[in-house]
Amino acid sequence: MVARAKSPLASALGVALRDFALGSSKVLKIGFLAPLTGPLKAWSAPGLDGCRIWVDLVNAAGGVKVGSRKFPVELVPFDTMYQPELAFQGARKLILEDGVKLILMNGGNDLTREVRDLISQHRMLVAGLLPSDLSPDTPTLVAPSEVHPIYNVTGVDWLKRRKPHLKTAAMCAQSDLFGLPSIATYRAAFEAAGIDLIAERIFDPETTDFAPIVDALMADGPDILCWDTAYEPFVHALTIEAYKRGFKGQLLSCTCDNYQELIRRTSPEFMEGFVFQFPDFDDPRLNDARVNFENPNGFYEEFLRRYPGTWSAVSWEYASTLELWKAAVQRARTFEPFSVLALMKVGGIGQHAFGEAVWWGKDLFGIDNALVGDWPVVTIVDGRARIQEFCSIIDWWNEHKPTLVKHMRALELMWDQREHLAAWS
Repeated sequence: MVARAKSPLASALGVALRDFALGSSKVLKIGFLAPLTGPLKAWSAPGLDGCRIWVDLVNAAGGVKVGSRKFPVELVPFDTMYQPELAFQGARKLILEDGVKLILMNGGNDLTREVRDLISQHRMLVAGLLPSDLSPDTPTLVAPSEVHPIYNVTGVDWLKRRKPHLKTAAMCAQSDLFGLPSIATYRAAFEAAGIDLIAERIFDPETTDFAPIVDALMADGPDILCWDTAYEPFVHALTIEAYKRGFKGQLLSCTCDNYQELIRRTSPEFMEGFVFQFPDFDDPRLNDARVNFENPNGFYEEFLRRYPGTWSAVSWEYASTLELWKAAVQRARTFEPFSVLALMKVGGIGQHAFGEAVWWGKDLFGIDNALVGDWPVVTIVDGRARIQEFCSIIDWWNEHKPTLVKHMRALELMWDQREHLAAWS
């Protein structure tokens, strides 16, 4: 067997760890509280794996510098299985037993009232992937990497400008705190683009038969089929059903993880032009000067080397959050969560993975705790996910704010409707 050559990044990870802070035994612990099994695994486990690469790089360089000392970093994962009671148990363990200084979460139904109260009580810094989780009652909860579901407006706006012949859409999503805020956002985006939403189905997350859903969506011949923010197994099942029925229009989704498998199970022609929001990190456009994710191509290569076949929308996101956290810790000269949060947000500007961004969200979430700027629109081109354009979320919001707020309120998803959201937890 021929040995595979190590990548430059892999070689760097092989460097022996340096002396940590004159023999300090202190370890900075970071909690990872998310579903690591079940249907949401694809939006959590690859993110944990990306964090492992980041931690190895940081520790190989001596750890995180806090003042004049350096401290090694340790990840402490907890599998919530997307069950609220387990999420609360995990949050208690990470804060009270493990003494973590940061918790990384997926969010959604894991972020119950009990978890929120615990976070606020201990002023724990928590970074999630859903700005729709944000509210003033949890001021230490931030969304510094992903701005779901607001970035979904960029895919629709791009289609409006590039494919103006598309006039109608049909959409579906699961009834949880990933699917519902995204439903509201796509409704607003279609309305702003002048695209008529002619069919919509909201289904139970336990659904396994997607044929009737696709039949209903295709009944009136929509130009666009939109899978909203459906889980990876749902996106695959829905896409395959559309292929079986000979759909010839535009496919649109928040994510399209493991799209190579979909190409294999449908056809390259069917998947060509599929629009979604997450690039592969070997994309040449990620070498743009605006991008703040260090060596994205090398990170992608290392991820595939370690965890082949598991790259997903979140593989890089938690690692990006950790880099922001590390920079704030070093500036604050402390790892205490409340002080680090203040340094993360100082000046109202932050270095998002896809460019400089602003801490934003008060009008939509009640608090400026989402780091929002540009986001890529991605399409499948010749069998590969490729960035077509970096689009401004803020520009869209400034023009269409009332439309999005209207649709969020219609589903009782605004921050001041939080009591209703508890019913989904």
